[in-house]
Amino acid sequence: MASLDELKNTRLAKLKALKDAGVEAYPAEAKRDESLGEVVTHFDKLSASGKEFSLVGRVMSLRGQGALIFSDIFDGTGKLQILLKSDEMSGNFFKLFQDTVDIGDFLEVHGTLFVTKRGEKTLQVKSWKMLTKSLLPLPEKWHGLTDVEERFRKRYLDILMDPEIRELFVKKSKFWDVTRSFMKKEGFMEVETPTLEVTTGGAEATPFKTHHEDFDLDVFMRISIGELWQKRLMAAGYPKTFEIGRAYRNEGTDVNHVQEFTNLEFYLAYANYEDGMKLVERLYQTIAKEVFGTTKFTSRGVEFDFSGEWKRMDYRDTVKKETGIDVLDSSDKEIEKKLKELKITYDGTTRERMIDTLWKYCRKKIAGPVFLVNHPKIVSPLAKSKPENPELTERFQIILAGTEVGNGFSELNDPVEQRKRFETQQELLKSGDKEAMMADWEFVEMLEHGMPPTCGFGFGESLFAILVDKPIREVQIFPLMRPKDGVKE
Repeated sequence: MASLDELKNTRLAKLKALKDAGVEAYPAEAKRDESLGEVVTHFDKLSASGKEFSLVGRVMSLRGQGALIFSDIFDGTGKLQILLKSDEMSGNFFKLFQDTVDIGDFLEVHGTLFVTKRGEKTLQVKSWKMLTKSLLPLPEKWHGLTDVEERFRKRYLDILMDPEIRELFVKKSKFWDVTRSFMKKEGFMEVETPTLEVTTGGAEATPFKTHHEDFDLDVFMRISIGELWQKRLMAAGYPKTFEIGRAYRNEGTDVNHVQEFTNLEFYLAYANYEDGMKLVERLYQTIAKEVFGTTKFTSRGVEFDFSGEWKRMDYRDTVKKETGIDVLDSSDKEIEKKLKELKITYDGTTRERMIDTLWKYCRKKIAGPVFLVNHPKIVSPLAKSKPENPELTERFQIILAGTEVGNGFSELNDPVEQRKRFETQQELLKSGDKEAMMADWEFVEMLEHGMPPTCGFGFGESLFAILVDKPIREVQIFPLMRPKDGVKE
């Protein structure tokens, strides 16, 4: 079998042959009368017209039979067979095609449509033009890219050769289109908030840090989709806002987590978490029906159904039932002992981090969808306390296939209480908890001016990953990769 360098040299020789024949191998202009998808869909009508058509596409197969050459071309909308006959092409068009065209090349072809004896929709080529001469071969049709790292690194080939992967990203685009459409139909205004922040807010996560040269200032990539900014917009008088954008967290990679991802966050004034749950339930059901055509899914080894009214699950009761630990009354030593007993590894030794780790152990068994409610205040620094028990908060999370796929609150708008909670978070940061929340004192100042009762909620592409039953890295078009050694410059 020829090496990659040998194959490239062969194609370079073909490139030279094209140039020697006076043919431009990389022209800027391409003529196309119809997309291949349109041709296939309306083939009978177009072929009956008797017209000649100019079409474009990438060569995906070549089959030579003496004076005949069959090929399939693909333009991203559809695939069509083309036929070249040596005795029906003028000049040296046939011979030049035979000598210089490879699988992977992009062509413009001109001819008439007909159906072969085998019933194959075909364009008989009268003339052709090279649009892009490829110098490296495509992966084999039946084997493709089998190495996962190679697939991610050469995602353009992965998508080209695998229709299921191509459809996955079409579906993901629709997932966000349906989400955006739903929010706008509900009267929400789409906004853009900063991705570079002096302090990160709205989540508990380790941020990426960089330096702003002009201001000579250290800044952070945002870890939420503008939570503290969108709340400022509530104070500004906008009643409903949302943003779909990128977030960045300098943390580990697993089936549900990557360092860069897309999230939605919305904020609804004059509403609480009960209102939020009703809206979110309808949102998820709309996504399921319009993107996937069903409310029933199987993922991560469990089955779940979005239809009907979702159940609620109590945070404190669930942890106590699964572990025997009361997250409000058990001592730090008791919680630490239980974590060791369960052989659970975790970062930090603060009570907040230990409780959160214990909960994450418990959630793995939940198929969902359920609303997790009654979170302890210590793990919810931005949520309002429940009037009947100030140690618990008006917060809800959506649990699906053992994973959190949505998080919302009755947002805390008491500036005195918010200041206290930020101060508590600062103590956690000083104690070494890298995920504790930074304080934003200007946000507290905004609350002192006044923010209406508000419900906030967010979810990300981890929901999409679960609905298609794939690790989150698989549903990113270009996941972050380490530089490849040995790549020639």
